[in-house]
Amino acid sequence: MFDKILIANRGEIACRVARTAQRMGIKTVAVYSDADAGAPHVRTCDEAVHIGPAAAAQSYLCADKILDAVKRTGAQAVHPGYGFLSENAAFADALEAAGVAFIGPTAETIRAMGSKSAAKDLMEAAGVPTTPGYQGEDQAVATFKKQAKRIGYPVLLKATAGGGGKGMRMVENEAELEGALKSAQREAKSAFGDDRFLIEKYVARARHVEVQIFGDGAGNVVHMFERDCSVQRRHQKVIEEAPAPDLAAAIRQTLLRAGVEAGKAVNYRGAGTVEFLYDPESQSGANDGGNVYFMEMNTRLQVEHPISEAITGLDFVEWQLRIAAGEGLQLAQDEITETGCAFEARLYAENPDQNFAPSIGTLTTLVLPKEAARVDSGVEQGQEITPYYDPMIAKIITHGPSREAALARLRAALAQTRIAGLETNTSFLHALAADADFAAGKVSTQYIDEHEATLFHRPPVDARVLSAALYARHLQSRAGCGADPWEALTGFRLNRPQKAVYWIDHDSKPALATLCRREGGIHVTLEPNASAAARREGEEAGETIEFSFQGGTDAEGVHRLTVDGANLTAFAAPHNAGMRIFIGADHWDISFPDPLAGISSHHSSEGSLTAPMPGVVTLLSAKPGDEVTAGEPLLVMEAMKMEHAIKAPYDGVVKAYKFSPGDQVKDGDLLVEFEESA
Repeated sequence: MFDKILIANRGEIACRVARTAQRMGIKTVAVYSDADAGAPHVRTCDEAVHIGPAAAAQSYLCADKILDAVKRTGAQAVHPGYGFLSENAAFADALEAAGVAFIGPTAETIRAMGSKSAAKDLMEAAGVPTTPGYQGEDQAVATFKKQAKRIGYPVLLKATAGGGGKGMRMVENEAELEGALKSAQREAKSAFGDDRFLIEKYVARARHVEVQIFGDGAGNVVHMFERDCSVQRRHQKVIEEAPAPDLAAAIRQTLLRAGVEAGKAVNYRGAGTVEFLYDPESQSGANDGGNVYFMEMNTRLQVEHPISEAITGLDFVEWQLRIAAGEGLQLAQDEITETGCAFEARLYAENPDQNFAPSIGTLTTLVLPKEAARVDSGVEQGQEITPYYDPMIAKIITHGPSREAALARLRAALAQTRIAGLETNTSFLHALAADADFAAGKVSTQYIDEHEATLFHRPPVDARVLSAALYARHLQSRAGCGADPWEALTGFRLNRPQKAVYWIDHDSKPALATLCRREGGIHVTLEPNASAAARREGEEAGETIEFSFQGGTDAEGVHRLTVDGANLTAFAAPHNAGMRIFIGADHWDISFPDPLAGISSHHSSEGSLTAPMPGVVTLLSAKPGDEVTAGEPLLVMEAMKMEHAIKAPYDGVVKAYKFSPGDQVKDGDLLVEFEESA
């Protein structure tokens, strides 16, 4: 066994690998960029080596810098994690040439499976069923149009070197194909350095099911059962589970057998995942329960490996280390058993209401579940989520004796999660885990689109939320006074009740809140749009609402309130210029604007054509003087490994572009001067 390994990665996977290595008595070496100098994975490992600037292309993707760190520290092996250099055959070759073990498959296998096109050819030769499509060398647009017509729309464009949903586009008709292909090629070239594509039949209501395998590199391959990863956004997984729900025994055996055969076809070594599309609605003589199609093999440890660990009780990183050290497979197939069910929710800094756009900023509050869940995370409170890397905050994993028990634990864990300072998908994940069809296992790759009405529904601000916000605000205003804050609402008023008055804003709705102490609690009168300035702007005054509450705060800062006779717990955390209120799994953002600054001074202007985050301008979609309609793209920028289109907020004219393709932009930079049509 190795004495010391270097982990050529960052974040939660670096921390995850380090935990197992240290449990086995193996010393660990971290690498880090400028942006990660204070990151948890740096402190978790026994040693750490600085490898360059924040940009991954100048640090984590620099094989030479990783190799230099290996030599300087005397590491005997390198664990690549996932992403970055994990599926880079040249890197695996360089390590072998230096006498350093690569904790993964051989470079030959990586090359064979690294190209989706070559992998598909190999699987077809091995008798593994594949999706109808085209993976030839001719990359002309005309060829893709011809092949798409042969296959039949809709089709899916996939980067041959792609992964993680990047460089992937669904195309519904020929008119869309050329533009989608060029956009996907730009994204793939930036992310993978390779803009070659294949095209496949798009199976609209397919399920994404994958098989976890391990091989010893000597022809022996075992499976660790399957996972269902059907629920996705932008072709990226959201919640995964193991085993796959509602899967016929015959289909399951077909999947597991095909997964093992795929591994044997390339003499697989280490941990790998064979991904399949399962079309339950298709019928054939061989599979009257539907068809199974090979998609790709990921020659690395998957993000979702913890759920397979949960049902098998095995440590996959330990298996990787032992196989790389020459110890072979630890168990035979009939010795590997499964128990119960498991779920993993990917907690991201992203905004589901903005097409899951990544969110950057500081994690001013980070409270992750402590009970009934395994949490794999590589960030901590106070840390910044930067535009340089994937915006994952944590993976929340639950396991139970049944699917129902594991899912209930996932919902409970998400309800315990509180994050402020930026946007996250926490509430969305809880809504998904609580959805009736998801609970019934009725999943497909179209699930999110088909359940948009329920998954993206935000509960309105009500008396509970306002009570929690006003209570927290008043505690802030009376901090340090030494007395019960409700005994000091404003000061002495002869024969008049004590009062406090606050401007409050929720959902861009300013209001005036008057708090008055009465017997049995605090009475609140909320007058929406109460200012003359608001009325001058033509806004309706709205209705005055009234409610009463009582409050107290426990040692952990949780507010325990009684609102109009109903008990609840709430938590308030600073968020941007206001506060974020958490009640159960939901949250609301409330601010307390300065009335002297004007009623609209704190509102962002609609249709602001500014950069939503730091990035690089890649394409100008129009030119100065062009008339465009609402929704038309004006420019494309790349940030956080993805392309983002800046679109016209209304019909208008492009006055001027402030940047050119290739220019770096900062968060908030004005990108386009745009004038609304008269």
